[in-house]
Amino acid sequence: MPIKNFKPTSPGRRNSSGHTFEEITKKKPEKSLLAPLKKKSGRNNKGRVTVRHRGGGHKRRYRIIDWKRRDRAGIEGRVAAIEYDPNRTARIALIFYTDGEKRYIVAPNGLKVDDRVMSGPEAPIRVGNALPMAAIPNGTQVHNVELTEGRGAQMVRSAGASAQIMAKEGDYALLRLPSGEMRRVRSACYATIGQVGNVEHSNIKLGKAGRNRHRGRRPQVRGSVMNPVDHPHGGGEGKAPIGLPGPKSPWGWYTLGRRTRGKKQSDKYIVRRRGRRR
Repeated sequence: MPIKNFKPTSPGRRNSSGHTFEEITKKKPEKSLLAPLKKKSGRNNKGRVTVRHRGGGHKRRYRIIDWKRRDRAGIEGRVAAIEYDPNRTARIALIFYTDGEKRYIVAPNGLKVDDRVMSGPEAPIRVGNALPMAAIPNGTQVHNVELTEGRGAQMVRSAGASAQIMAKEGDYALLRLPSGEMRRVRSACYATIGQVGNVEHSNIKLGKAGRNRHRGRRPQVRGSVMNPVDHPHGGGEGKAPIGLPGPKSPWGWYTLGRRTRGKKQSDKYIVRRRGRRR
């Protein structure tokens, strides 16, 4: 998916770039696979802001994605269209199954209209097919990885992401995740062959604040320009240093050197943490 650079007709266009959308074959989504999507603006069920800098943005409707694909085992489907999804960085593929069912899946890199996809242990090792990891050869790139059998894909779902099956031992498969983390996952969990499409998404430059507002992201203000009542970094005359041994969050928590992950039951499945050298 190539990226287009805009002509510098204005300051906002000078450094911005966008998708060419060459891979999109259908503009209007499938009505039977749409659901309403209410905006939360960072509020919880009590109306309190729990995520800052959210609000506004273009209206969206949710596309119902088939994350499980287990109940479609052995049924072949045809890729009818590649569509844009405003709710995720990846593109989605509309699948027409031979029994008349229609479903959306995340479109892997290289999947085209009229390609055939299938799920189940007997499916061939081909891009877009979903199989248990026990049936996938070592070294294969996968995405849409389940963590719990039958729950549906939870990992490796964003644009350009892929994990690699490194080895299998007993009931577990060893995966190398996009972050570099090495993790064991039960080999009965499903994964989809290939890399998620829209690989060049990370190279997009927004170019102006308005494109962030269209996404529902409001401006973020540095703590050092606030008053002391609003942030631990605030106060002082002019461009003053924060006056602390390390940076803090707005609520006074130290934000460097402090581990954010506590003791979790899933720690035993992590063979090597992300960011660590071999």
